[in-house]
Amino acid sequence: MKVLSSLASMKRRHADCQVVRRKGTLYVICKTNPKFKARQGATKGTRLSKKGVK
Repeated sequence: MKVLSSLASMKRRHADCQVVRRKGTLYVICKTNPKFKARQGATKGTRLSKKGVK
């Protein structure tokens, strides 16, 4: 899964790609071609959103 700052190009990549929002995070999912999966934004409470916290 690619972590991207912009999903604009990923939305138009394949006809079956869908943009889904789950818990404040945008995902691009594609059931026919899973290599097009992408995520934008870190969810609250994950290790990705806790950078710099000791």
